[in-house]
Amino acid sequence: MDLGISGRKALVCASSKGLGLACAEALAKEGCNVWINGRDSARLTNAAKELKARTGVEVTPVQADLRTEEGRQALIAACPDADILVNNNEGPRPGNWGDWTYADWVGALENNMLPAIMMMTALVPGMQQRKFGRVVNITSAMVKMPYSWMILSATARTGLTAFSKALSMDVAIDNVTVNNLLPERIDTDRQELMAQRMMKESGISRDEARRQITETIAAKRFGQPQEVGDMCAYLCSVQASFVSGQNIQIDGGSYPALI
Repeated sequence: MDLGISGRKALVCASSKGLGLACAEALAKEGCNVWINGRDSARLTNAAKELKARTGVEVTPVQADLRTEEGRQALIAACPDADILVNNNEGPRPGNWGDWTYADWVGALENNMLPAIMMMTALVPGMQQRKFGRVVNITSAMVKMPYSWMILSATARTGLTAFSKALSMDVAIDNVTVNNLLPERIDTDRQELMAQRMMKESGISRDEARRQITETIAAKRFGQPQEVGDMCAYLCSVQASFVSGQNIQIDGGSYPALI
């Protein structure tokens, strides 16, 4: 299927590895010129070179820390007329809700809510003027089914979800869509962290930790980053122009509720 976005400009945040890189690659395969972002200069440069070699499109690395105003301005300056914005950032650490401090809560908001809101605030008006725009926020399954040990992530990302829903209704008339991807149990560094946490707490091997995790998944396997990337690319397509304000789970069918 031709998604109709060849030649579009895509800015993908936190994309030197993991889900962000998978989204950037899926968009690049559709012919988008992509701007990728990270804090580690060496890893970012290498990711850009490899992505360009695999896809043949222009890939521009932007070293910047999304958590800072300076970093966000660097990203906006690098691609001020983005047609596609993918918001992503590393999630906060799991733990005991009673142990988190005020600084932990502020850090979660500054990591997983406010950067995405600020990026949308800066770039969506231009999308409206040009009558085309796609925003995809990578959030978490915890938005719909929060666990106490992941409540830092759930709280910050639920705030982002509320902002995104309100924005989506304002900008739909301008052919700008805003959707959220809610991944769970995707085989990335984040999943490795969760396995290591289980190993430490339960005194089990890595293989056993991963086996126990996959038993909680309806599909009985981990999701792959490219599966998230492909869904992201579809949401950015011309075919998805009537899909907005949605929270789309990528979890191997594990979510147990109706809505």
